[in-house]
Amino acid sequence: MNRAYSITAAELAGRGVNDIPPELLSSANLVYSSPATLAFNSPGAQGFGVKRAGLAVPGSVMLLVAPACCGRNIAALGCEASLAERFFYLMQDDTDIVTGRHLARIPEAVKEVCESCEVKPSAVMICITCVDALLGTDMERVCRKAADYAGVPVVPCYMYALTREGRLPPMASVRRSVYSLLEPRKKNPAAVNILGFFSPLRDNCELYALLQSAGVRAVREISRCRTFEEYQMMAEANFNLVLNQEARYAAADLEKRLGIPSIELVRLHGTDRIANQYKLLGRAVGAVFDDSEPRRQAEAAVEAFRAKHGRRTFAVGEWLNADPFELALALVRYGFAVSEIFGTVGGANFVYVKRLAELSPDTRIHSNLSPTMMYYRGRDAACDVVLGRDAMYYHPDRPGVPWNDERQPFGHAGVRALFEALSAALDGKEAAR
Repeated sequence: MNRAYSITAAELAGRGVNDIPPELLSSANLVYSSPATLAFNSPGAQGFGVKRAGLAVPGSVMLLVAPACCGRNIAALGCEASLAERFFYLMQDDTDIVTGRHLARIPEAVKEVCESCEVKPSAVMICITCVDALLGTDMERVCRKAADYAGVPVVPCYMYALTREGRLPPMASVRRSVYSLLEPRKKNPAAVNILGFFSPLRDNCELYALLQSAGVRAVREISRCRTFEEYQMMAEANFNLVLNQEARYAAADLEKRLGIPSIELVRLHGTDRIANQYKLLGRAVGAVFDDSEPRRQAEAAVEAFRAKHGRRTFAVGEWLNADPFELALALVRYGFAVSEIFGTVGGANFVYVKRLAELSPDTRIHSNLSPTMMYYRGRDAACDVVLGRDAMYYHPDRPGVPWNDERQPFGHAGVRALFEALSAALDGKEAAR
């Protein structure tokens, strides 16, 4: 094959979720790590990979236990200056890998790390790689021994790329790890936790105001906790709001250990569906949410974009703060066209593929991880605006919006911000011509 593999939405929907072509399944192929995928392909890569996400617990430090090659790669990727002093390394040599002798050194290394810090860490996160996965290391046992020896909580974080397609992938596992230090507290009926992201929602998200209108006085996110005590106050929540499916395991663990139930919301971009989701949430918590004003503002932003820039044709990537298939469907329902999607298809988003097949059957779907993408020729695509950093890599000559800032968009405020950003990008591109 000398061209990039793709399939139309109609063709894919016709095959069904149980017959997704192997070209779209990363577990069935060699992985093509193009510049478009490097930031999310590896659980140790840029953004909130396992190594950075594990430091979400305030006052914690991380000890990376890995071969020198993994240590160099992680150091080369770099971290924010504020996080650099919280990383420590215990390198494995060939003998360690063959015999597992490094495991006996971990408790001493943890103690040494704690003694080297000016302020004693609230916890030590042990980040381990595929080497220990292949060795079958019982890291829970190792961490318990290290905690007893060093006198601080020690928690494992698994940076196992091998488990990416499994029941508990790395980014789901690390979410469970960062909440595992919460201890039982008396429940506060006016407190709610937001789970799912390692950075906060945008300050203007209407979800905060809606919860406050229902009598919630404390809305907590781990990224807004400045101290370990503030983090521990998350244990008093009346319920958890799960905004990312990768936090389901963490929410289930919190319900089992601390008795905190959870409600799951989905990040959507259709204002009617957002409004319906808020209605269902209100029914679940015994409140009536009025989202009419933020909805009006979001729809006004969509209409302003359409009036100014017309019926644009989009290419939608997956390196962005959205499900690419849900976002593509919303764009089509708003009256725009979507010529192609770069995304990973699975059971969770196949429902969007089926609806796209009805409304935009010729939309083509590519897999970023398919080796055939080395033959992709973006200049031949019929799109004039792109969304997502990966789509921008494939179409460097088209105006676009990365849409992957760390502050997370959600709800009507997210839709409004998206179309305002798109309008600004197109204005800038046209002004430069």
